[in-house]
Order: sequence, then C-alpha cells, then structure tokens
Amino acid sequence: MKPKVIKTEAEYQAALSWVESLMDAVPGSTEEADLELWSLLVENYESEHFSMDAPDPVEAIRFRMEQQGLRPVDMVPFFKSKSRVSEVLSHKRALTLAMIRALSVELRIPAEVLVREPRKV
Repeated sequence: MKPKVIKTEAEYQAALSWVESLMDAVPGSTEEADLELWSLLVENYESEHFSMDAPDPVEAIRFRMEQQGLRPVDMVPFFKSKSRVSEVLSHKRALTLAMIRALSVELRIPAEVLVREPRKV
C-alpha cells in the first residue's frame, strides 16, 4: 500500500487495517519503517477528526483517584484539610498553585489539565 495523506473515513479504515497487518514487523525491516509512517498518518487523521477536549480538572482528579483506589481522605496531603478536599471535589473551591503542583508531581496529573478553568456544575 502506497503511503498518502488520509482524507476519508474509508481511507482511514483501510489504513487501520494496513497498520494492523504491519504490527508484527521485524525491527529494522522495511515493514517496520512502513508501520512507523502509517502510524503517523493515522495519528494525523485521528487528531483532526477525533480531537478531544482536555478534561475538567476536578474530573481528572476523580479519575486518578479511581485509578489508584484513593478515597477523599487520602487526598488530604494535597489539599491540607478534609473540608478543602470536599470543596474542591464539589467544584466549590478552585485549585491553588500549591495544590496543582502537588497533584501534578505526586499523582502525575498533567499541570496543563489542572490549570484549566473548571466546567460549571
């Protein structure tokens, strides 16, 4: 299959099938180079057609808590008190710079997600 910019859904589906067929490519082979190129073409199409907004900061925190099995009481070190945890998680208090830094470093939530304006509840 000759590489080209993907412009339609049909071309996208064909490219996905082609990428899948190249997944077992031997390192250093021509197939591996094709896999890398086609993966970039698919990624480009997806970024243009399936873009997602960054999540709400509070929802990102809740998601990470769920992933790591954390409860609100486990968040006290980041927020300094149980009441602040509750206020932040209920969208009643904004994140401070100190909270953002702690959450970004300790829970590995990207700072660019945490500094976004929260969605209105």
